[in-house]
Amino acid sequence: MAVFSKRRDEVKRIELEIKVLSPLAISRQKPGGSVSECEDYIPGSVIRGAIASEILKQSGQQSSDLSQNGGDFQALFLGDEPAIFQNAYPNIRKTKKDSFRIEEEVKILPTTALSSKTTPGFKTSSKKDEKCNGVFDTLFDRLCADLYGYPYEPNCPIDGGRVDSPGITFYTVLDDRYYKLSSQKRLLTKVGINRRRATSEEEILYSIEVLNESELGGKNPKPVSYRSSIIVPDNLSNLLWEFIDQNSLNFRLGGSTSRGLGKVNIKSIIVGIGDKTTKAIKKKIQVFTHKLDTRWKDKWSVFGKPRQNLLENRNYFTLDLQADAILTEKWQRTTVISPQMLKQFTDVDDESLKLEAAYSSYEYRSGWNSAWGLMKDVELVTNKGSVYLFSTSQPKKWYAALANLELKGIGERTYEGFGQVEVCNDFHLVMREELV
Repeated sequence: MAVFSKRRDEVKRIELEIKVLSPLAISRQKPGGSVSECEDYIPGSVIRGAIASEILKQSGQQSSDLSQNGGDFQALFLGDEPAIFQNAYPNIRKTKKDSFRIEEEVKILPTTALSSKTTPGFKTSSKKDEKCNGVFDTLFDRLCADLYGYPYEPNCPIDGGRVDSPGITFYTVLDDRYYKLSSQKRLLTKVGINRRRATSEEEILYSIEVLNESELGGKNPKPVSYRSSIIVPDNLSNLLWEFIDQNSLNFRLGGSTSRGLGKVNIKSIIVGIGDKTTKAIKKKIQVFTHKLDTRWKDKWSVFGKPRQNLLENRNYFTLDLQADAILTEKWQRTTVISPQMLKQFTDVDDESLKLEAAYSSYEYRSGWNSAWGLMKDVELVTNKGSVYLFSTSQPKKWYAALANLELKGIGERTYEGFGQVEVCNDFHLVMREELV
């Protein structure tokens, strides 16, 4: 299990804005399947591999040599605490006709969010989405209903109809309004080439699903870009940033790069990570707990005496997966973050910690290791958007630990973008009658 033990004052964040210049073939094949699908984001492992490959290309060395000789490359990619390459998510939002906005923050919608089954989606000011009934979160009401022993089956507060998952993965917030972010895909049809005659081969025609390099329409096609970050030790941050900045047009992401795919322009800046994150975590936990307590007293107390009371003198917080996670407990794969696992991840001794609820799903994931020319192991991964609700009577122990957990991630292979978490996602505060 990878543990990133460096303090926040010992690391820097390199923020990346990846502008796509040609289609990206970010494909994955489900284990046991024969169909290759395209991701709707750029995994951290792809960014990590592209940067490492360019470093090796310019140095003329192989990873095995560097792993033996040491140096900066080993510290960044092969050491005990390597740099953490987070996933890159789409951050371009269309505002008006022929105009767009680059968003600074992209989040993953929690799996506890619901919307109308017939007209799902955020309520926005655009004509295209004006008929959407909005989205709301159900975490608080699910917990309260469980404490009363009642089933919780909400309906849409607008039309009274059935509700379901809104089908939204990425979103952003601007001026208290919520907007969906997404990437677009298309199929590229290719013909096989006869290597002997250097001409097209008969009966060899295939298609590759790719992420678009632009969204056509109007006079000014909307560009496509993705936002990511690299958490890197302070002593190597300037070195890595300078390399990325000097080679911003040299990186190739994904497969089929020899066919002209994968060209990008990566812009990067370095930002420090201070103690403000600890203060922000403290405030988020306090607001979250107050909202839950208010919901319990104002909306659920009318049902009389519950089977189990909302515990007093306790603080509540969630861990919301912002990326797929590889979780292990007692040498076995799991999809639940237990109190014992969380205490191990954070090195916090708190016997009062309790897991109140978990909402997660899973799938199997594999991949291709270009450096070794081999398939990666098949992993059981917990899907991004999963939610874990904890309570504790000793919240002061957790503020700094949770801030560090947001920085380093949770579970295995966090350096490839797995296991990124957010504490107390603000969307949990959006109640059914306040849908957005």
